[in-house]
Amino acid sequence: MSNIESLSLEHRSFPPSESVVKQARISGMADYHQLCTKAAEDYKGFWANLARQHLFWHKPFTRTLDETHAPFYTWFDDGELNASVNCLDKHMGTPVQNKTAIIFEADDGKVTHITYQQLLERVCQFANALKAHGVHQGDRVIIYMPMSIEGVIAMQACARIGAIHSVVFAGFSANALHERMVDTEAVAVITASHQHRGGKILPLKTIVDEALSLGHCDAVQHVFVYQRSETPCPLTPKRDKTFADILANQPNTCEPVIVNAEHPLFILYTSGSTGKPKGIQHATAGFLLWAKLTMDWVFDMRPEDIFWCTADIGWITGHTYIAYGPLAAGATQVIFEGTPSYPHAGRFWEMIERHRCSIFYTAPTAIRSLIKASEAHPEVHPAHYDLSSLRLLGSVGEPINPEAWMWYYQHVGGKRCPIVDTFWQTETGGAVISPLPGATPLVPGSCTLPLPGILASIVDETGHTVPHGTGGMLVFEKPWPALARTIWRNPERYQLAYFPASLGGHRYLAGDSAVRRPDNGYFCMIGRMDDVLNVSGHRLGTMEIESALVALTELVAEAAVVACPDPLTGEAICAFVVLKGAYPSDHEAKQIAVRLREGVTQNIGAIAKPKYIYFGESLPKTRSGKIMRRLLRNIAKGESITQDTSTLENPDILAQFDRVY
Repeated sequence: MSNIESLSLEHRSFPPSESVVKQARISGMADYHQLCTKAAEDYKGFWANLARQHLFWHKPFTRTLDETHAPFYTWFDDGELNASVNCLDKHMGTPVQNKTAIIFEADDGKVTHITYQQLLERVCQFANALKAHGVHQGDRVIIYMPMSIEGVIAMQACARIGAIHSVVFAGFSANALHERMVDTEAVAVITASHQHRGGKILPLKTIVDEALSLGHCDAVQHVFVYQRSETPCPLTPKRDKTFADILANQPNTCEPVIVNAEHPLFILYTSGSTGKPKGIQHATAGFLLWAKLTMDWVFDMRPEDIFWCTADIGWITGHTYIAYGPLAAGATQVIFEGTPSYPHAGRFWEMIERHRCSIFYTAPTAIRSLIKASEAHPEVHPAHYDLSSLRLLGSVGEPINPEAWMWYYQHVGGKRCPIVDTFWQTETGGAVISPLPGATPLVPGSCTLPLPGILASIVDETGHTVPHGTGGMLVFEKPWPALARTIWRNPERYQLAYFPASLGGHRYLAGDSAVRRPDNGYFCMIGRMDDVLNVSGHRLGTMEIESALVALTELVAEAAVVACPDPLTGEAICAFVVLKGAYPSDHEAKQIAVRLREGVTQNIGAIAKPKYIYFGESLPKTRSGKIMRRLLRNIAKGESITQDTSTLENPDILAQFDRVY
């Protein structure tokens, strides 16, 4: 494990300003420690009080936490509620009713506003349309949509009738979409004719058609299509219907379906190091409680705030901090359809200026790309835009390096905005380790301390806590309401992956390596323990990419994929490929590399395309046949191989990887 001295960390500390502390919900470290003490002294009572305070219950709960079947914990499981009611109905009759809920900016710059009352009416219309087409409580619905108001409406409509949505990132391929359709046994698909990104019109409906044509999707009875552009898209009679058709004459009121607190709100697939993606299942009450709480604690939401999270609804960040959290908090939020570089690399700063955003939450990948753009094109530097409306910045998806943190702090936040560097995962439901803007002194490169009620430790392989300054495995000692309940229809995999017997069977293993600073106990993330890649904040399994490469059976005999550091995306994908034919010439290798990247793009999506490809006559393996990935990582990083290679079947094999494409 790494020692903290080996990490390049900024040692400067930035305490919260007096004005921030004065207005914050959690104001000062004394308040933070008081909440942590309450949780430690009465864990169940701590969460019960928060659940009663922050959620609207149709049937109040009497049991807070049931640990009988650990690690399959349940929370508030005799209570009943509805997520849509907690995001929309509860605001009716209050000043929030006529407040703008969403400011939507399209790729071409067109802006649309929708109030909370209008959003509720449209959600009800869509919910009625789903019911009219036979979608019932407990049914699974695939949502394959661009960033849009309609995407949020689709998610909320499913929640309103108790259907379980599974959103698929609209950059994924037909194969990836098909896999999720089959695993969920979805009864319906909600999609769009096209999506607009970076000045391009990209097809979505045709990808849905291709996915359905792959077979084993007999459960899908309906495909509902949002006509995003005038460009026509094919419609299959009886199965396919446009939004305009299904919403015609639907009333704008819909009685919500009241569900048990543990009713699955959604299934969201995340990559694993082996096998197919995992369908992470989240419960209604626990997820919603944490979405609302972290909006209050981490982002310190105020009624006048304009909140902008740049994530996509196809990822967990878009679920928690677009589709549910901001609405539960009664916030006004910006939703953006396009990319940060179109029509120029100042688009983000231009939008913050135009909409007077006060909270901006984005990924380190975006920050690094915009640093690079501003260096190449000074006219799009944030200094040329009025960003005075900002009061809080956030980072999500991967650790932010200290250099990017400082640039973000100085040039975007004007040295006055706290940065909440949030650590969390699809499985955690929301931020679990993060600074609190009115309490935590900030240190670039550190996500600082666990939120109140979150008990995190760093342990070695035997489960013993390691000293501060020594790296180890990040674990969480106790469950909390937003922790994923299981893997969809695969509880054995859930238990094996997250609650290993070697750690007692009750601790949640995050799968990340981390270290705590000796001076203040702050947490710093080192990287993934397993073979999951983190590219631009998106987790991708090595097995998925390797399978996509080997699927090109006419070319590839074997493939191994590892990560290597990338200044822009955090990690880049590096593939080592053994071809069926002879070792290629330089010209042939370049052509084959193009075909391999195209194949991965088609099979998974462009996000999984290898940046670097090496060709060899065989992969480095032990005598037992295990690929020695640590050696491939050395090669990918350009490092000298100093480890013992005596277990290799052929120690001379590493010399063949001398060209990269």
